[in-house]
Amino acid sequence: MQRRATATLPDATAALAAALPMPIVVLDPAGVVTFANVAAQGFLNASLWALRERGFAAALAPDTPTAVLIDHARVAGNTVTAYDTEVVLAGGAMVRADVFVTPLTDGSGATMVSFQARSVPTLVDRARVSEGAARSAIGVAAMLAHEIKNPLSGIRGAAQLLGDSADPEARELTTLIRQEVDRVAALIDRMEGFTDTRPVPKRAENIHAILGHVRKVALSGFAQGIPIRESYDPSLPSVAGNHDALVQVFLNLVKNAAEAVAAAGGTGGAITLTTAYRHGVRVAVDGAKPRVALPLEVCVIDTGFGASPAVAGHIFEPFVTSKRAGGGLGLALVAKIVGDHGGIVEYERVSDPPRTVLRVLLPTA
Repeated sequence: MQRRATATLPDATAALAAALPMPIVVLDPAGVVTFANVAAQGFLNASLWALRERGFAAALAPDTPTAVLIDHARVAGNTVTAYDTEVVLAGGAMVRADVFVTPLTDGSGATMVSFQARSVPTLVDRARVSEGAARSAIGVAAMLAHEIKNPLSGIRGAAQLLGDSADPEARELTTLIRQEVDRVAALIDRMEGFTDTRPVPKRAENIHAILGHVRKVALSGFAQGIPIRESYDPSLPSVAGNHDALVQVFLNLVKNAAEAVAAAGGTGGAITLTTAYRHGVRVAVDGAKPRVALPLEVCVIDTGFGASPAVAGHIFEPFVTSKRAGGGLGLALVAKIVGDHGGIVEYERVSDPPRTVLRVLLPTA
């Protein structure tokens, strides 16, 4: 049976609070939730009805420090602020946020609880990591391309000359030398993509057209037999980007996802492509750059095992990989290209259900 609210916000105040983007919850003196704006219901992943019926138990994990903090502050009638707190939701997800608990001064004995997600520092930190990985990759690639590629041409030429006058057994060995030289040269060619620091020519592009092309290429090649699902926001505006470069980014990400699904084995493995518009913050990584909004979110999600904990924090750095046959350049190149577009690429491992998310945030045209 639903409990009757004993303290409510005045209509004008409730209308104002309902429109605010900050999550706000109001508790009566008995701890019953009497109000939760739309932002709070989204942040806590719980409806107003569920919060009224079960309180914060409907949204927060059992015995979470956040719920204990709110309850103690409400009973004592104190104003409490907890910065950079781990808010553990009922489903197991964790969000870092500042938590503000404030008694209302209208004589009702009600308490207001508000949350401020700490998204700005997280995005800035991740942007710095991504940009740092790209700069590192550029330096390594420029040095190796210059120092290695020229001698390789001489080695290949010498092997070919030797093979022309050698017996069949020796000719087999010179052929092997040429093949290995060609393999290393191909690796160098990939690395030279990091050395191009010219501005990327950009125009308005339909991200869904790009993803559709990537999906078609993947299903006809490296992702044959793996379902690639789509969950798109049809109202998404155009992205400011280079068509070919973005195709390369998402081909690399989908190829990475396909390899992860194949490595996990079993049935039921899949890749999911999603797009969404996120009303986010403006990010400036370098003081010389203007702040840009990155509201376009594209996620490549797979059901593989994900990166090992030792690798996860360095996944966008060159030559870092957990694959036995991997070169460790695919995701580093993704970081560089996304950085050239003024965007951010993030890695996340989600536990419920288990899946790996590679999230690309890009500016609109």
